Amino acid sequence: MTRREALYQCLGGSKWGPELVEPHEIDSICSQLKKKSSRIYIECLKREKELVLKPEEIIRQWFLGRLVKKYHYDLKHIRVEYPIKIGASNRKADIAIVNPDDPTAVDLIVELKKPVNKTGRDQLKSYCNATGAPIGVWTNGNQITFYHRREPNLFENLTDIPRSDQSLSDILTETFTLKDLIINDKIANQRKSLREVIMELEDEVFANSGEDVFEEVFKLIFVKLYDEQLSAEDKVIIDRHVKTKMPNQHSYSSLQAHVAKINDDQFRSLEFRNRGDGTRKLKERLQVLFDEAKETWQGIFEEEDRILLQPDHLAVCVSSLQDVKLFNSNLMVIDEAFEHLISQNAKGVKGQFFTPRHVIDMCVKMLNPVPGEYMIDSASGSCGFPVHTIFHLNGELFTNRITDMNAEARRNIKRIFGIDFDKAAVRVARTLNLIAGDGGTNVIELNTLDFVRWDERKNDDDWHERNANGYRELSKLRLRKNDNRQFKFDIVMANPPFAGEIREPRILNQYQLASTGDVLKEGIGRHILFLERNLDFLKPGGRMAIVLPEGLLNNPTQQNIREFLLDRARVLAVVSLHINTFKPHTGTKTSVVFIQKWPDDDGICPKVEDYEIFFAISETPGKNNSGDYVYVKNEDGLTRLDTHGHLMIDHDLHDHDGMLEEQIAEKFIHWAEDKELSFHVN
Repeated sequence: MTRREALYQCLGGSKWGPELVEPHEIDSICSQLKKKSSRIYIECLKREKELVLKPEEIIRQWFLGRLVKKYHYDLKHIRVEYPIKIGASNRKADIAIVNPDDPTAVDLIVELKKPVNKTGRDQLKSYCNATGAPIGVWTNGNQITFYHRREPNLFENLTDIPRSDQSLSDILTETFTLKDLIINDKIANQRKSLREVIMELEDEVFANSGEDVFEEVFKLIFVKLYDEQLSAEDKVIIDRHVKTKMPNQHSYSSLQAHVAKINDDQFRSLEFRNRGDGTRKLKERLQVLFDEAKETWQGIFEEEDRILLQPDHLAVCVSSLQDVKLFNSNLMVIDEAFEHLISQNAKGVKGQFFTPRHVIDMCVKMLNPVPGEYMIDSASGSCGFPVHTIFHLNGELFTNRITDMNAEARRNIKRIFGIDFDKAAVRVARTLNLIAGDGGTNVIELNTLDFVRWDERKNDDDWHERNANGYRELSKLRLRKNDNRQFKFDIVMANPPFAGEIREPRILNQYQLASTGDVLKEGIGRHILFLERNLDFLKPGGRMAIVLPEGLLNNPTQQNIREFLLDRARVLAVVSLHINTFKPHTGTKTSVVFIQKWPDDDGICPKVEDYEIFFAISETPGKNNSGDYVYVKNEDGLTRLDTHGHLMIDHDLHDHDGMLEEQIAEKFIHWAEDKELSFHVN
């Protein structure tokens, strides 16, 4: 067994973080290994003695080496197993750095864990409080967090720790540009999700703040997106440099290395930063940004809305969020966070959940929206289907280069619509749609199924102010004037809520599927009415992707629904999703059904009695039995990033822009081209 093999075997194979631990550091640790008899030992840099090889000791030696070689601390000021007294208990900190001028004063405490362990942050903070250390570091070799202890029980995140020749104020006051954000992106570097960051803030800040978590975090994300967008010109320079130096696909770490070489002396300094200039000044600065963002992206917040967090609490939140890069995100980063924030009482009870991004991308690729087409999501949630349709039309994800969008692209985006009855979800969707669509949005707060009452909403001044423009554009697509039943959309994509029944006769009377003969049913599932409603949104020849419970497709008692569908549309494809796809919210087995509405004449989808249907079964869902995402691993067993710095979910629905082998979406496209379907023509 080689030294490297022994190292990885001890760590548990794939539990080491390659984006955090550099290759030369691994080589250095390997050089410290020695075999005696049947046991492997590691020589401690500080204690100059050989210790039995254990995961925690590997992490300690890695960080000791980093303190010496990267941060230039002298070993004589570094302590290992530093004794700390907390009350009646005697504890030991893994690593401590004492002040060169006063060895009794501790400048920095490091808490180390083995790679699979994510605990210990509270322990670190207690050590900092007990010793008065102003800086703390927590790491398990996969993730790392730097803290500034500003006062007891008030810890702020740092982007990095000072070198031995720097002070804490040097770190806090350094100019930080978009280039620095790309290099220090917490999601890419630490494999830390925005959801995890927010959950930590809930415990550390919001449990004691008295403020609404959703509202205040929403404001901060809104402000941070705006701050990143203000650096659009710097993004142009970065993109030009990367395109020149990296014409082909590379890893995100390679991109970061190339970005690091860019001279950013003339770049704009990001404002969403805790610069250590006082919490009140920080709040004043962010309020100015918030007001500017509200003016630029209207319709999300009221003019009088303000950031309500107390300055101290705000400083902690900003420190935690400032190194998370939101632009150039595929939205899963933001969606996962908002899905956590929007209470389960508001969403889950209604059977409505945010659709996983890999499911959305499969649907978009298979339906292939083209410029000029009108698209709607009738149960839009955070607007995943509409925004990914925009990505498809523009050929790229979120950037902060939206000023590059030409007039034709803007016109195409105005043809994308979303409807949802949940006010919180609509606000999230508007934010994302506004940014992706260069300041315009057609996301409307409506009950899709209760369309006979839509026009009544215009009498609600508050609703009218927020929704009038989008509703006016939607009305232009009605098949008949003043009738909200039928529309002329080219594409519908939706994941309607499954749970619960509609029992109001006033609503049921509007739907053919709500009756058996002339007898109105007492109640019917929402998703069944959505199926009929979505068909009414489509023009003849229009196409649809809809997520449905699998029982609807094979249960004998649902035969009348299948006959209704087959009478009105051609079934193009059925993709059976894995049962884990929508966990942890529901274990309902689902399928995505793709259809094309029969035309009134011999149009682009002439009606035939007999035709082939594309069937596929997803066997790799991208989630485990607990509903946690599962990620693609490299050959060495380490998690893989795409070119945007996203963790690549392990699924079989599409090829991830060619980075994986052809999957279900690509196989459907080949099939559709062979069958000469109207929307996939060679």
